[in-house]
Amino acid sequence: MDILRRGRLSEEQDEAIKNFTSSMEADKRIFDADIEVDRAHVIMLKEQGIISEHDCSAIISGLEKIKKEGISVLDPSYEDVHIAIEARLIELAGEETGGRMHSARSRNDEVAACIRLSLRSELANLMQEVETLVSTIADRAAEHHETIMPGYTHTQHAQPTTLAHHLLAYVSAFLRDIERIKGAYERTNLNPLGAAAFASTGFPISRKRTTELLGFESELGNSMDAVSTRDFMIESMGSYSNLMTNLARLAEELILWSSSEFDFIELDDRYSSTSSIMPQKKNPDIAELMRAKTGTVHGALMSVLTICKALPYSYNRDLQEATPHLWRSTDAVRSSIRMAEGMIRTMKIKKERLKKASGIGFTSATELADTIVRTTGIPFRTAHHIVGSIAKTGKAPLLSDLDRLSLDLMGEKLSDKGLSEEALIHALDPSENIKMRNILGGPAPEETERRTAALNKELEGIRNDIDLMRKKADAASRKLEKACQSLS
Repeated sequence: MDILRRGRLSEEQDEAIKNFTSSMEADKRIFDADIEVDRAHVIMLKEQGIISEHDCSAIISGLEKIKKEGISVLDPSYEDVHIAIEARLIELAGEETGGRMHSARSRNDEVAACIRLSLRSELANLMQEVETLVSTIADRAAEHHETIMPGYTHTQHAQPTTLAHHLLAYVSAFLRDIERIKGAYERTNLNPLGAAAFASTGFPISRKRTTELLGFESELGNSMDAVSTRDFMIESMGSYSNLMTNLARLAEELILWSSSEFDFIELDDRYSSTSSIMPQKKNPDIAELMRAKTGTVHGALMSVLTICKALPYSYNRDLQEATPHLWRSTDAVRSSIRMAEGMIRTMKIKKERLKKASGIGFTSATELADTIVRTTGIPFRTAHHIVGSIAKTGKAPLLSDLDRLSLDLMGEKLSDKGLSEEALIHALDPSENIKMRNILGGPAPEETERRTAALNKELEGIRNDIDLMRKKADAASRKLEKACQSLS
C-alpha cells in the first residue's frame, strides 16, 4: 500500500482519482533537483546527529542508484516524485533505514526547494540566451549606423532614422528584461528547507548547512511563508511576460518588414515556410509562432496569479497546479529567445529599399519646422501650422510656397526673417536630419556608434553575473558531492 496512506487512510484511490491528483508528469522537471535536496538534507541530518552515519551512507547510496535508474523506474501510482523516490529508497534500503530520510522535513518545504533549484538553473540559462540575443542585435546594429529608414508612430511614416537606432531600441528593452530576470533569480535562490509542513521542526537541524550544500544565497525567514509562497514563480513568470511582450513587438516588425508592402528584409529560409497550395509563398511562420507564444506565456502567468489568489496561509494543494504553468512558460520563452536570435542573425537587410522608404510621407517635416524656428525665431506652433499646411498639398515645399503661407498667416515672409534655400534643402535631407540628432539616445551615427561601443562593457558585466551564479551553484554541488563521498 502507498507508504503515506497506510496509517490514517484505509481506502485505496481508484485510477481516476490518482490521475487527477498526480503531478508525476510535471515532476520530471524536478527529479534531479529532488535527489540533490534529499542528499543535502540527509547529510545535514547526519552532521546534526539526527540519523547515524551508517543510515546516512545507505540512504546516499540508494539515492545514487535511483538517480542512475532515472524517473522512469519509479512507481507511477504515487501522486508525486517525492514520495515515489522515498518509496523506491525504502525498497532498496529497507524502512528501518530509508524511512529515516524524511525526518525533520515535509513535502511542503521539499517541493518548494526542488522548484527553486530547478528554476534557478532555468533563469541563469535564460539570462545567457537573452544576452546572446542582445549581442547579436548589437552586432547587426553596428553594420547599419548609416542605413537610413523611416521611423514610425501610429504605423505611419514619422521621421527618418537609422536601422541601428531602431535595433538599439530593442537592445534597451531586452537589457531591462535581463535585469528583471536577475532580480527574479535572486529571490528564487532562497532556501525553504527547515520550514517542514509550515511550523518548522523540533529536531535540531541546521538550515544554514542545507543552504550551503545547495548553493542558496540565504534562508527564507518565516517557515509559514517559506512553504506557501509562490511569489518567486510569479515574479519569474512576470519577467517572462515582459520579455515576451518585447519579443512579440520584434516578431510583428519582422513579419511586417518581410511583407511585399514593406520589403525591408528577407528572413532566412530556415525561419520560413511555404504554402501547401501557393508555391510562390515564403511565410514568416517562426516569427508568427513567437508572437503567438506570447499569449501562452501571458496565459500561464494569469493562471498562476489566479491559483494563488486568496489562498489562506499556509500550504494548499492548489499550488501543485501552478508548477506546470511555470515550466510551460519557461520552455516557451527560452525557445522564443533562441528563434529571435537566429532570425536577427541570418536575415537579409535591404538597405536601398529602406533608404527609398525613408523619403516617403514627408518624414523631414519635423526638421523643417525646427529649422524655421531656429532661423527665423517664430514660435514652433506657428511653424507647425505652416509646415502642416504644406503637407496637405502632398508636394515637396519650395521656399516660395513657405513664404506665401507665412505671408498669409503672419504677414511676413520666412525668407525675410532668415530662412534660406540652403537651409531648406538641408532640412529636407533625411541624412542631415539624422546627423543633427546626436544627443544621448538619438539616431545620429556618432551616437549609435557610441552606444554600441558602450554595450560591450554592459554585456561583459552580464556575462560575469551569469558566471558568478553558475560558479556558486557548481561550488555548492562539489561541496555536496564531497560530503557524500566522505561516507564511502
